Amino acid sequence: MAEDKIYVTEEGLKKLQDEYEHLVHVVREEVKQELKEARALGDLSENADYDAARDQQAQVESRILQLENMLQHYELIDTSKTGSRTVHIGSEVVLQFMDTKEEQSFRIVGSTEADPLNGKLSNETPLAQAILDRKIGDIVEVSAKIPYEVEILDVK
Repeated sequence: MAEDKIYVTEEGLKKLQDEYEHLVHVVREEVKQELKEARALGDLSENADYDAARDQQAQVESRILQLENMLQHYELIDTSKTGSRTVHIGSEVVLQFMDTKEEQSFRIVGSTEADPLNGKLSNETPLAQAILDRKIGDIVEVSAKIPYEVEILDVK
């Protein structure tokens, strides 16, 4: 992941930046205070509060490093391609699943913003991979455990 691009929308980038700032300036300080208070309780070898604070510190520091990496390697999704008939990262697409004739709408986003229940589909999913760079009217086979076909009805 060190050199992989992290695709994000402007909204997603703002969320990552906000989370980073909150962890560095608020949560990290809270954890330091909890460690200080736990140390004051005495014997560290049998101090559950100290162990819990150390675990939380490790989780916070790990997430900070992860966010730093993302913020160093992100690529902003170009939403100026809207209006194109071709599917790109950032496009909103309306698909019809050929087996059920059900229509569904998705926005193709980077993996950090993916939220399929809210219509945000990661660009790394088999469905997104199958439809990227395809056009309205294309019927595409999606390589999955059980392959299926979708038709691209609209691209915004």
